[in-house]
Amino acid sequence: MNNLNKRNKAEKRFKLYGISAVIIAITFLFVLLFNIFSSGASAFKASYIGVKIEIPSAMNIDEINSRKEFKRQVLKMFPEVETRSDKRALLSLFSKGAIYEFEDLLEQSDSNGLDGYYWFLAHGDLDMYIKGTVERRGNEAGRINSKRMTFVDALREQNLIQLQANKYLLSSADSREPEMAGIRGAIVGSLYAILIAFIVSFPLGVLSALYMEKLASRNKFSDIIETNINNLAAVPSIVFGLLGLAIFLNFFSLPRSAPLVGGLTLAVMTLPTIVIASRSAIKSVPPSIEEASIGLGASKIQTLMNFTLPLAMPGIMTGTIIGIARALGETAPLLMIGMVAFVVDVPGTPLDPSTALPVQIFLWADSPERAFVERTSAAIMVLLLFLVLLNLAAIYIRNKLERKW
Repeated sequence: MNNLNKRNKAEKRFKLYGISAVIIAITFLFVLLFNIFSSGASAFKASYIGVKIEIPSAMNIDEINSRKEFKRQVLKMFPEVETRSDKRALLSLFSKGAIYEFEDLLEQSDSNGLDGYYWFLAHGDLDMYIKGTVERRGNEAGRINSKRMTFVDALREQNLIQLQANKYLLSSADSREPEMAGIRGAIVGSLYAILIAFIVSFPLGVLSALYMEKLASRNKFSDIIETNINNLAAVPSIVFGLLGLAIFLNFFSLPRSAPLVGGLTLAVMTLPTIVIASRSAIKSVPPSIEEASIGLGASKIQTLMNFTLPLAMPGIMTGTIIGIARALGETAPLLMIGMVAFVVDVPGTPLDPSTALPVQIFLWADSPERAFVERTSAAIMVLLLFLVLLNLAAIYIRNKLERKW
């Protein structure tokens, strides 16, 4: 009786330990996600300053010096500003991108003139202050000194500073100016790399698994190959980066920092995972189906291609998507092949220089500019969204196509 009570108490303690472990894990996950989302949500909005623009239709737009004209329009709002230092302080509230926005505005006007208030991107220092990232102390806030703060207060009194949708974050590539930095280049680079990784690793992995599971004879050589594949699945990802550096860059002389090289490197890294998942899916197909096919006169290859492989495809696709999702979040292999470069253009082809989403997160996290903190969290949010979508796709494919035997 005492032994039975002890066993029951031990089982209750074990159950309590398990529940406690789950609660602690969920708590840490919630804290992590809350920290990321609370820091990154503000990056999807940016601060804009309203400027009264008056350009008559009689003026030839093509002859306007956009930089000088923009400064003139801004300074016209504060006629009391006369000294060079005051003018510089006022104009420093605007981002460098405001000039490009003004140029686009002139092109869109089509010589019809401009008359009204138009919104232009504010500098990152002002953006942090408006969002509350930096606190105001007296007449200063972060790197906004008292002279600049005077103009900020004047603009806010007139409701000429507003938070609007950040059109740069998802539509532009990286930039030295945090308020203009975007992740479109990194997203396109990641998609190119993942697409190439899938095209290369999927057929190689599936055919290798099919051969090893159904066609290869059992001997020491096949045992060595199987052991090496299992070991490669546990090799640190940076080793595959060194492999890509040695083979694809040094030996084949492929372009550095290109998604093509990144995709090939990720394909090599993902290949063992796909082989293992495919072998497991092929092994789960009942032997009776293959025996019935062969009994009806089909060849071994016909049986594998027409029955075994289609029936194993749900498990194969699930393992492949999970492997690709893991590759999407890898940084170390891409660092080794040079995709850590600062690239300001969105890649047009897999041969163009590019970075990837996890590498872009690494670059922004290492930046000394405080304004990149929220951009880093926003990029993590986008990366998590892609990973969740890939995992949901794997679950959907498994539930939709899976057959019960």
